[in-house]
Amino acid sequence: MYRFLLTPRWWGINLFVVLAIPFCVFMGTWQLGRFEDRVQSHEQAEKAPDPSTRAAKPLDELLPVDKVTSGRPATATGTYADQFLVPGRKLEDRQGFYVLNMLRTDSGKALPVVRGWLPGSATDARVPAAPKGEVTVTGDLQASENTHSDGVNVRGGLPSGQVGMISAATLVNLVPYDVYDAWVTLPEAEAGGTGGAMKPVPAAAPEGSGLDLKAFQNLGYTGEWFVFAAFVLFMWFRLVRREAEAERDIALGLVPEEAAAEAADPASETVDAAETAEAPDAAEGAPKDAPEDPSSPDYDVASTPVR
Repeated sequence: MYRFLLTPRWWGINLFVVLAIPFCVFMGTWQLGRFEDRVQSHEQAEKAPDPSTRAAKPLDELLPVDKVTSGRPATATGTYADQFLVPGRKLEDRQGFYVLNMLRTDSGKALPVVRGWLPGSATDARVPAAPKGEVTVTGDLQASENTHSDGVNVRGGLPSGQVGMISAATLVNLVPYDVYDAWVTLPEAEAGGTGGAMKPVPAAAPEGSGLDLKAFQNLGYTGEWFVFAAFVLFMWFRLVRREAEAERDIALGLVPEEAAAEAADPASETVDAAETAEAPDAAEGAPKDAPEDPSSPDYDVASTPVR
């Protein structure tokens, strides 16, 4: 009864099922692994001490920024140079902007330093001046922002002196010197009251270390891939059962082989439907009172009226 599984048509169906199910299972397992990694990173981050409480180290010893060094206090010495404002940043549910200054170090490269946050609009804002001369700053280390970071403005069109993203790739086009692929945020207001009006910007947790929306998206994708695998298997069993029932009906003589073949061949149904659609058109084209053809075998001579 199941010899039809060895036909060329069913070889193609079976090959698709054999390849599709393992692929769906693999993708579901991979997405589940991504979710478990995020859960593990979140648990480790909660158990680990606050990075800002650890001893400060020179900036070069903490680069490049990763999940371990993100948030660690870093020290750098240099002089403040160009200043930029970063609009559209919230702090304590209030809209405002960051004050960003470039700290030129002895290496020639500049470190972006967020000196603080101010409420309101960045346009025509009165910003406290940066300290003069050589300074040593200690701030919480942060990785360069990207398009997925909170508060980033990727639309462009900002006025001169404003940037939408704290990133080396963005800042290097605005200053005539190299920029570190990192930035720091000062945990306290600057000494001497220069930045007393500004509020410190807390360091953000590194990306991928918390149970955010992306983590639960991975969990949702896991369920989808396993549902796809189950659907493929269900459809295969349904097709096999339908074909087996048709073979059984033919063997018992309940359905003629020609009718079963037409039912199994979708092309025949299409041709029949097309012929049925064309038949009324042909009938409508013929005159209603057209005389019958005497040569036709159905022509009744006796019924012909005699004049």
